[in-house]
Amino acid sequence: MLIGVPREVKNHEYRVGLVPASVRELTSRGHRVLVETGAGAGIGFPDATYAAAGAAIAPNAAQIFATAELVVKVKEPQPAEWQQLRPGQILFTYLHLAPDPEQTRGLLESRCTAIAYETVTSPEGGLPLLAPMSEVAGRMAVQVGARCLEKELGGAGILLSGVPGVPGARVAILGGGVVGSNAARIAAGMRARVVVLDRSPRVLDALDREFGGQVATLFATAEAVEQAVTEADLVIGAVLVPGAAAPRLVTRAMLGAMRPGSVLVDVAIDQGGCFETSRPTTHAEPTYVVDGIIHYCVTNMPGAVARTSAVALNNATLPFVVQLAELGFPGALAANPHLAQGLNLQAGRIVHPAVAAAMGMEPLPLAAALAG
Repeated sequence: MLIGVPREVKNHEYRVGLVPASVRELTSRGHRVLVETGAGAGIGFPDATYAAAGAAIAPNAAQIFATAELVVKVKEPQPAEWQQLRPGQILFTYLHLAPDPEQTRGLLESRCTAIAYETVTSPEGGLPLLAPMSEVAGRMAVQVGARCLEKELGGAGILLSGVPGVPGARVAILGGGVVGSNAARIAAGMRARVVVLDRSPRVLDALDREFGGQVATLFATAEAVEQAVTEADLVIGAVLVPGAAAPRLVTRAMLGAMRPGSVLVDVAIDQGGCFETSRPTTHAEPTYVVDGIIHYCVTNMPGAVARTSAVALNNATLPFVVQLAELGFPGALAANPHLAQGLNLQAGRIVHPAVAAAMGMEPLPLAAALAG
């Protein structure tokens, strides 16, 4: 199979769909890989390294979209990219379609086969291609939140860890999954006062056991969320409903009861955000202020640590890329029901039920999509 890797064009996005080690794995199996020039240069993977791994170097993205059977990316295609996709072409990347009707329409019109990293499942019921970036984002959320609390950035002037005689910042984490648990590890390690809210008693029990009471846990009723948010110096939104838009847990009214200069970090912004006042931002302009509260809502947070993120992501995606290259569509999805859960769009129809619900449309049954 001919696999194409275009350079990412989203603002300050330096990750790459395939790192050289992944290219070598694919070419050693007899597949051809076409990489756009400069695709990995921003994270220390020059064209020469890709060529040494067996890739051919394309002068532009147009050549990749025109020839590749499988396009492997990191972030959702931008308008100039989805306009180049064609019927029958396989797109494998993060999509986050539920809060993005414009992208959804563009991909439907292309009639490509769009498989989303974020809805591929595991035998244990997890989301293995979302997990590595969720780990990065969860850890980064504390790092950027601590920075935003500094006075020079408009924050309340609070040191996350505190010092002897002065308590650390109060950190509320909404959601105890991969993002939330990783955020809790870093925040607790920095000696902040941490509370994690979740609706799963199993998740809360696991967190309590892991941290031995060092991190407080609360069942996420509306009252508990409001109290935790209004008392916090840093709130991290870490909720996820696979494939669907994130629930809005923090209202604008709650902001008025928070200390001016407090910080909201919305890791759920890729799925629309879990704060009423959230709107997508970029690494170039990552924050804005509403009612005295700093909002950090960057849609590609892991892009800030792009080399670490790209390698971690490839560790998870490569087995699925190999399956797609070896078996194609629909063979790979028929053979792997967990990969099949990643199928969001096929030949102009929405397949994933959560995406279809978000768009107010009826989904095409998975079996029908795989049957052509």
